[in-house]
Amino acid sequence: MAWRVRDAPVKRAVILGKKQGGVVEADVPKPTENWVLIKIHAAPLCTEYKGFAAGNRADYLGHEASGEVVEIAQPGRVKVGDRVAVMPGYPCGDCTLCRSGDYIHCENAVDFAGFTGSEEGIATLAQYMLKPDWLLTPIPDGMSYEHGAMACCGLGPTFGALDRLRVRGGETVLITGMGPVGLGGVICAGHMGAEVIAVESHPYRTAKARELGAAHVIDPGDEHAVEHIRDLTGGIGVDKAMDCSGSPAAHRLCIDALRRRGSLAFVGESGGDTRLFVSPDMLRKGIGLMGSWHYNMKGAHDIMGIIARNRKKLDRFITHLFPIDEIQRAWETQVSGECAKVVIRPWT
Repeated sequence: MAWRVRDAPVKRAVILGKKQGGVVEADVPKPTENWVLIKIHAAPLCTEYKGFAAGNRADYLGHEASGEVVEIAQPGRVKVGDRVAVMPGYPCGDCTLCRSGDYIHCENAVDFAGFTGSEEGIATLAQYMLKPDWLLTPIPDGMSYEHGAMACCGLGPTFGALDRLRVRGGETVLITGMGPVGLGGVICAGHMGAEVIAVESHPYRTAKARELGAAHVIDPGDEHAVEHIRDLTGGIGVDKAMDCSGSPAAHRLCIDALRRRGSLAFVGESGGDTRLFVSPDMLRKGIGLMGSWHYNMKGAHDIMGIIARNRKKLDRFITHLFPIDEIQRAWETQVSGECAKVVIRPWT
């Protein structure tokens, strides 16, 4: 149990400098109220590699994980021994957004250090962490921790977007950007019965998109990309689209490739300006635009169902597994682009 190792240091990954990752000793955090202690068994990597490449020093990293509840402070929604997937952030749990399941948009995030007395336990790239019990999703029996961890950023962002887009079987879905989030979208859209047209130029990710079920892959550098997409859809354009790249050029491609009355979800983080023409795009073409960051908690059971029914694809989606002591190599792999989802196993 966790309290037997409370005085023994454990491991946590950090960024020490430009392309310099490392592991430091950390204390085992202590649960309080409805916050529980989780022994992390799988910690997928996400955007942390950008800080690694840029040299942004950081001591507490990560926002997605799966593991085992090993200590609780009071009876609640989980018990010791429960296998759970960890949802991102530290929302308040009391506002209208949290109560409706849209916790990701909470404007009253908890002050972690103020509540617990330390920053220790906020990171997922570590051996232990703290989390409110209501942000933990049960992992079904027989599902691995690595697969269960895909319920966060592996499949979560695109699952939420496809749900809001109301994708149905037989529709065509355009997905721009075949990084891990976009590749997860190929799995989700394929599971929903849609035909996926992917947009990507990186050879590794182009091949991976096809491997995971994309029917077609378009090169974004092709000046006739929109015409090719229209040719694949009988000249009318795609039914739905998701951008997972954050590129303004990809945003524009999605808008131009949509059929009339089609819908587009922006999923990838973007700092650029996208050109939007209200009359021809929004009024005359009648398309719908939305932003989608994650999924509503009410969809937790459904996303676990997608994971359970796509285990072979997830084995191909999770391309690299590293022990925490090899965090340097893990981030170098991400920077190379020669990967899909990379997962850290903190205890191996």
